[in-house]
Amino acid sequence: MRGSGSKLKLRSLGPAADIRRSFISTQVGQANKIWSNKASVTSPFKRNRYASSLENQGSEASTYKLPSSASPIDLQRDPKSEDSTRKILRPHELFHQFSKSPLPEIRRRAAFIKQHAYCPHPAHRQTRVANSPNDPETRKLSGASQPPMHADFECIDCGIPVYCSEEHWADDFENHLDICDTLREINEDDHDLRSGRFFPEFEYPEPQMEEALVNMTNWDTFLYSREFRAINEDRSMRQVTRLLTYPVTIGSFLHELSPYNIRSGGRLTVEGLKSLSGPFPPPFLFLRFIMQAANNWYLKALRYNLHPPRSGAGIDIKGIRPSAPPNRIFILGARAESSLPREVWIQLSYMFPRAKFHLIFIGPESMANRDAEFPLPDRTPGNPFGAIVEDRISHHLKISTFVEYYHTLHKAGAFQPYDPYFDCFVLFHPGLGHPASSHEWEETVPQLLETKVPVLATGYTEWDMQRDLKWVQERVGGEVDILLEPGENRFRSL
Repeated sequence: MRGSGSKLKLRSLGPAADIRRSFISTQVGQANKIWSNKASVTSPFKRNRYASSLENQGSEASTYKLPSSASPIDLQRDPKSEDSTRKILRPHELFHQFSKSPLPEIRRRAAFIKQHAYCPHPAHRQTRVANSPNDPETRKLSGASQPPMHADFECIDCGIPVYCSEEHWADDFENHLDICDTLREINEDDHDLRSGRFFPEFEYPEPQMEEALVNMTNWDTFLYSREFRAINEDRSMRQVTRLLTYPVTIGSFLHELSPYNIRSGGRLTVEGLKSLSGPFPPPFLFLRFIMQAANNWYLKALRYNLHPPRSGAGIDIKGIRPSAPPNRIFILGARAESSLPREVWIQLSYMFPRAKFHLIFIGPESMANRDAEFPLPDRTPGNPFGAIVEDRISHHLKISTFVEYYHTLHKAGAFQPYDPYFDCFVLFHPGLGHPASSHEWEETVPQLLETKVPVLATGYTEWDMQRDLKWVQERVGGEVDILLEPGENRFRSL
C-alpha cells in the first residue's frame, strides 16, 4: 500500500478506487502544506532543537532542518538541501577570519564590509563628515595625501576587515586595540549563533505565580527571579540579553517595581517627582523620557492600569467581569525588534500578568528579516495600510505591523482616539538628531506630542543621546519636559 516518500499507491479497482485515490492525494497534499507552513513560521531557535539532536551522532548537521521522522506523513529530505549541511562548530572552533569562515553568511558579510567600509588610518583623506567625536573620520587630517581605500585586510586578532593593508593595520594597531576585543567577541558570537549547537539560554520560562515578584535590580536578579535557566558563560549571557533587552527595557520602564527611584542616583527630575509618588524607571543604553509637561500625571495612570486590582473574574458565567482594553505600545521606526521571535515579546506580558498588550510596529523597515511573511497583504478598504496582524500569539499579547511612516498613519487617524491611560510610544535609538535621519522625524515628533501620550526614546551612546535631545529641544523645546536624567540602562544588551 505505502510507496516511497509520502505518496500512497492504490491498485486500480474502478471508480470507487479513483475517488479514494483522489481523496487521499488531496489529504496528503493538504497535510504537507500545513506541515510546511508550520516549519516556515517556527522560530530558528525552536527549529535548532531538531538540528541539535544530531550533535552527538556525527560531525555533519543540517542548518535548522526538521528530521523526516518529525513529519506525520513521512516527509522526505530534499536532496537539494544537502548542500546546506555543515560541520557543527565546537566552542574552541568559533573564531574564524570572516572571509575564511565555514559559514556562507559570514563570508557574504566579509565581502560586504570590504566593498563598503573604508580604512580608518589617518593617512587617508576623509570620506564623509564625522558624526561624533569618537568617529574614526575625525582622526583623518585635511591635508592627508592618500585617497580613501576600502578595508581589505583582516586583523589576525579579531578576524574582521578593518584596514586597507597590513602596513596600516600595524601602524595604527594601538588605536585598533580599543575595539579589537569587542570585535573578536562579535566574531565568536555570530559564529556561535550559527554553530548548530543547542541553545538552552533560549528556553524561556512560562508565567509564574503573581506572588513571585520580579527583581529588576540587574540582569542577574531579573533572570533568577523569573526562573530562567542558570547562565554561567559570558557568551551565553550576551546571546540571551541581545534579544531580551527590548521587552525587558519596556517592562522596566512601566513596572511598579522598577529599579529606578528618587534616591541619590535615581535620575528622577523635579518634574518627575511631581508626577510620581514612587520609583520612576528609564531603560536601554542611554535614555530620556519626553512628553508634554501639562500631562505628566498620566504616566502614573498608565502604570496603574498595568497593575490593576483583582476583579474576582472566574472561568464560568458567574465569573464574567468587564475588562479594560489592551495597553497599546507603539514602537516607531521598528527594525530588528519587529523580527524578534514572538517568545521573546511574550516575556513582556509575563511581567504584567493582569494586563493585556497590543504591540504596534510602525516604520518602512518594520518587515526586515521577515521574508517568510511576504507578500504583504493587499491594501483594501478594510485594511487600507496593509497591516499584518498576529492575534494568536497568546491571550495577553497581540502584534500588528505597519510598513508605513507614522505621520501618514497619524494624519489618517488610524489609531484615534489616543488614551494616555493605555497608550505609550517607544523609539529604540531612533537617531532623531542624526544628519541622515533627522528629516524623517521632523513631522513625526510634533504629532507625538499632540497625542498627550508618553514617549520613551533611547540612544546608542551618551553622545548620541545628547545629540537627539538637543535636536528635540531646538524643534519643540517649549512643549517638552525631561522627567529623567539620562543614564545607562541596567537592561542593556551585554
